[in-house]
Amino acid sequence: MCLAIPMKIKKIDGMTAIGEAGGVSRPIRVDFMEHLQEGDYVMVHAGFAIEKMTQQEAEENMRFLQEVRDAL
Repeated sequence: MCLAIPMKIKKIDGMTAIGEAGGVSRPIRVDFMEHLQEGDYVMVHAGFAIEKMTQQEAEENMRFLQEVRDAL
């Protein structure tokens, strides 16, 4: 099963960025994305940003993931 998670871009340095989700920051690759800025939200899979999303979409996804965690 594949799982992508929404992350907020905190810093961009070339093709690498720092993404944050749930208080955890991780380096991610942004090779496939154009016109990203700090503060943007992206869907991240296997360490790569694969889709830009709105803040509302990201928050909805994060709530859903929390519901899944709570159900386990």
